Amino acid sequence: MRDTPLESGRHERPPLVLIVSDQEWSIRSLESILSPNGYAVLRSYTALRGLTRAVLSVPDLIIIDLNLPDLDGPELCRRLREDPRIGDVTPILMTTTGHPTRNERLAALRNGAWDLLVHPIDGEDLLLRLSAFARAKHASDRAREAGLVDQVTGLYNLRGFAQRARELGAHVARLGAPLACVVVVAEPADPATEDGAGAVAVRFADLLRHLGRSSDVIGRVGETEFAVLAPGAGSASAATLARRLEAAADQDNGDTFGRVSVAFHGVDDFRTANMRALELFERASESLRRSRRSDPRAATTSQFN
Repeated sequence: MRDTPLESGRHERPPLVLIVSDQEWSIRSLESILSPNGYAVLRSYTALRGLTRAVLSVPDLIIIDLNLPDLDGPELCRRLREDPRIGDVTPILMTTTGHPTRNERLAALRNGAWDLLVHPIDGEDLLLRLSAFARAKHASDRAREAGLVDQVTGLYNLRGFAQRARELGAHVARLGAPLACVVVVAEPADPATEDGAGAVAVRFADLLRHLGRSSDVIGRVGETEFAVLAPGAGSASAATLARRLEAAADQDNGDTFGRVSVAFHGVDDFRTANMRALELFERASESLRRSRRSDPRAATTSQFN
């Protein structure tokens, strides 16, 4: 049987889904999947009305049609992301009919959508996605309430990262799955710029959210230092993520970043590794410190232990 949000016991109330579409058949199709599986559904037929309803109701998940009569879906998504009541942590999915072009898909993702789905939508696939997204949203809400989130970037702070590392480590150990940690220090391109570190923190947090997965635990663990704990990722996957972060920082067209240093540590079976999840972070951090001391002028450094 499916693990719906209500069956899992993770929510005290039904998760609220806002659907923004001017197509009645699309809304009814989604409602026929969501309502019997423990979701409450709120409708909106225009983008502007959807924007108002979103900030008033603060839904757990938002589903937007790519084409709306007053604003297109990506523009609505961008405006929602700019509102702190929605921010970066509320899952937003976009839907469309036919085959979206590459530019349409990129526009959706670039403006903050977590995915672009094509009608007819597979009900079981949608429920699995929404269940994972709802858990991530609920964990983020709990973290904010407990003071575990960095207010500048919206990522976990060091305390929040440590707590989530303990929870995630216990889960991955039960599964005997891989686990990896990547640590990054991103320096400002111009250290003399006012609030250069703050600009780097915000921009690099965006990069991490874009490159990371919903299952990853991402934290700002220093002024411009970040850590990613990636379940299901072993040594090879850790190296791949490190290279992607380096490449993304190098290609940043805002000239935000100067030197970017990356280190990582991964194990392929966390159950037999006989270590805590935080030890992955500690070992990757120590590798980063050693490499930066040995070659302080290097633009980018990657290490694996």
